[in-house]
Amino acid sequence: MFSYIKKIKSFSYPMIIAMGFAILITIGTILLSLPFASRSNVSAGFLEALFTATTSTCVTGLVIIDTYTQWSLFGQLVILALIQIGGLGFMTIITLFSFFLKRKIGLKERGLLRESVNTMYIGGIVRLTKKILIGTLIFESIGALLLSARFIPRMGVIEGIYNGIFHSVSAFCNAGLDLMGKFGQYSSLTTFSGDAVVCLTVIALVITGGIGFFVWDDISINKFHFRRYQLHTKIVLITTAFLIVGGSASFFIFEGGSTFSGMSFGDKIITSLFCAVTPRTAGFNTIDTAALSPASKLLTMIFMFIGGSPGSTAGGIKTTTFAVIIISLLSSLKNTSTEDVLRRRLESGALKKATAIASFNIILALTATILISATNAAQDLADVLFEVFSAIGTVGLSTGITTSLNVFAQAVIIALMYLGRIGTLSFAILFTEHGSPPKIMHPEEKINIG
Repeated sequence: MFSYIKKIKSFSYPMIIAMGFAILITIGTILLSLPFASRSNVSAGFLEALFTATTSTCVTGLVIIDTYTQWSLFGQLVILALIQIGGLGFMTIITLFSFFLKRKIGLKERGLLRESVNTMYIGGIVRLTKKILIGTLIFESIGALLLSARFIPRMGVIEGIYNGIFHSVSAFCNAGLDLMGKFGQYSSLTTFSGDAVVCLTVIALVITGGIGFFVWDDISINKFHFRRYQLHTKIVLITTAFLIVGGSASFFIFEGGSTFSGMSFGDKIITSLFCAVTPRTAGFNTIDTAALSPASKLLTMIFMFIGGSPGSTAGGIKTTTFAVIIISLLSSLKNTSTEDVLRRRLESGALKKATAIASFNIILALTATILISATNAAQDLADVLFEVFSAIGTVGLSTGITTSLNVFAQAVIIALMYLGRIGTLSFAILFTEHGSPPKIMHPEEKINIG
């Protein structure tokens, strides 16, 4: 495998990663287009196969055909493989085979690994990759056991275990794809909305997969000594906790007397927690998303936009990007010259990169919303916005309009899912990285801001 990578040394890391995901999607599309990938033994069609391969590889969860009722066991296994490879990053999987073949991993491959898992240092990247693979196996196995214990009574032993594995991998990789069409098409986990074991297991898997592999490593080394954590880990943990607690409280207040009415107090707490966690960026739902209040839908869109943490299976602009923007805003209000947090000063350029990522995502989302709304006039603007933020954040939640969008709009959604997975900033770099710095600096002049 690595011999092929060496032939394209002139390519940048973002370009190789973008090409890798494109190739993976292409392979998935071909396999899902085969007649025996469908239950009916009739090809699902190119667009359906492409959409499903993209949503699986990009661990999004938006679908235009129900996963359970459409795809055969072969098709489901292809989807499961795409989720696992797409969630961990194809370079991580290639490295796994390299370990088995006992092949030496060179500097170019180590650089690709660092970029693929989005860690800050190239030193120790092979050790971190091993830890990622082992940790993934452990977490997904525990999740599969817990989910299987709840699914077996309803589905039988074999199907219960298979569903436990599928949904554990889907949850850990923040994919949101499910096989619950047996209880009703596009029903996600609504059948298990009152099952604390299923809901809490999925929540734990989503959080674990979404905090980032670098954070895993830091915690495993320093255990529970918070002061020893690196600044990145501290910001990720604090921001994640804030979003989960604040989001859960908000959903409880917004929906407690409406969508959650009729639930016990305990079920309301679990459902509120589920609503706060899965938009970042898992895509499972235990209640009808379309039935949420406008305030809850807006909050969900904000969470989908933020997403998980860098170097994780999640999408979005990432928690650190959100944190840096907030820290900079507070520094501006205090009129300080530097962005300080937790007795540390943020590196120069952090704010520039954070604002670039957030701005690029907003521009892309608004452009896509205009294009989809212009060609799907019957769709409500709020629903289109929700769909767009779900796609670019690789979330998978929907108000139910995915299947009713026309071909052009579905193609736009496919593009958003792809860009959201490889990183919109990385995609932009593909077109700007060859630019050389200016030899002459132009005079500086002030402008009024605000």
